Amino acid sequence: MTPAAVHFRATIMTTALVCAVGLPGAEARAQDASAWDTAAHAAARLLAGAVRNSAGAAQRAQLRAGIEIRLDPGWKTYWRYPGDSGVPPTLDVAGSGNVQSVTMLWPAPERFADGAGGHSIGYAGDVVFPLQIIAKDAAKPASLHVKFGYAICGNLCVPAQADLDVMLPGKSGAEEPVLAAAQARVPQRVPLGAGGGLAIRSVHREADGAHGRVVVEVAAPDAAPVDLFVEGPTPDWALPLPEPIAPAPGAAPGLRRFAFELDGLPPGASADGATLTFTVVSPDDAIEVETRLD
Repeated sequence: MTPAAVHFRATIMTTALVCAVGLPGAEARAQDASAWDTAAHAAARLLAGAVRNSAGAAQRAQLRAGIEIRLDPGWKTYWRYPGDSGVPPTLDVAGSGNVQSVTMLWPAPERFADGAGGHSIGYAGDVVFPLQIIAKDAAKPASLHVKFGYAICGNLCVPAQADLDVMLPGKSGAEEPVLAAAQARVPQRVPLGAGGGLAIRSVHREADGAHGRVVVEVAAPDAAPVDLFVEGPTPDWALPLPEPIAPAPGAAPGLRRFAFELDGLPPGASADGATLTFTVVSPDDAIEVETRLD
């Protein structure tokens, strides 16, 4: 065999060995995530994670998954309540295998100008929406098929839809740290007055303006930036975004106040006794509080 032939054969054997070593890792990663479904200025994929024990009454095991969206710089997508403009994402899981229910969770959002003088609520960059999945039969494999509709906005807003599939092995894989980090950014549900670094101390109604207004007092670390969002009892409520107002005289450090008008109610609806949901967001923490408006 000539020296050139020996070199060629060695090169082929080395390449084959590298591929053989690399394939299992690539195959494992492929099982943890779907292919990217690309749209103009965005892409989406499904991530599969490990089994988590449910804290519910049925104590059923939950399969963890997530929908990841990557956005081009300057482009954004929306939270479940988009604010003054925008469209919230939609989720269709018809066609999934051995899946009883899918619950989509919402990481803490941010406020951004909508270009029309108002503000919208959503996400920029990279966001993962955690999914909690209950299988019909926990002893059998499950698969997730998702049609995910979402809007992306830069100077213009365009609709997008991703058609995604992934198996749910229920084992910890390469995407588990990403899913855990997204789960950690989902606001924790706490009662009015409770919380750690963040808390809503009070919610009270004032007879101010044409519709009356609501003033919310938020406790937070003194130097931390804080934002507040409010939702009505049903999706057809379009309440304004709360705005910061001056602290009450003699307020303790870290105590912030926000206010919003009771405007944007659907026809025939009354604010009396309505249950509102407040989401407080800071860089390191986020909470969600449901309270009845008296």
